[in-house]
Amino acid sequence: MSMNTVKIKVNGSLIVKEIESRWLLSDFLRDKLGLTGTHVGCEHGVCGACTVLIDGEPVRSCLMLAVQADGLEVETVESLAGDDGSLHPIQKAFADNHALQCGFCTPGFLMSVKNFMENHPDLPTDEEIREAISGNLCRCTGYSNIIKAVKEAYVL
Repeated sequence: MSMNTVKIKVNGSLIVKEIESRWLLSDFLRDKLGLTGTHVGCEHGVCGACTVLIDGEPVRSCLMLAVQADGLEVETVESLAGDDGSLHPIQKAFADNHALQCGFCTPGFLMSVKNFMENHPDLPTDEEIREAISGNLCRCTGYSNIIKAVKEAYVL
């Protein structure tokens, strides 16, 4: 069993841990740090449920080894809510627009949308939103309410 010490900034806190080199980032976040908002669906990088931001960019945490995140900054869905538990505007817009049902895919959508909004400050078209969320799959809602939620998040 090969072990490595990693230093990863997770949701603003520096984490220093000795970990097995074979651990996926998704497993490290969920099982070792207790950040269970990062969901693991397909384990092949297809569904997007495990999407987190690495140095601000969306990444499938099921396709990345935790040791590869050494020295990087990771943001999970837990980073969105305020310290007082208040919802981030994206979370509020998803709730207000019924853009989720079972919620399994929601964390990945939220992180992808956060990155999209940070890189596209102007209100996007439906087509631009569709492109931005194209790496995330939802089997419950369809996408029309998700598109509405993204548009509303821009005005919140």
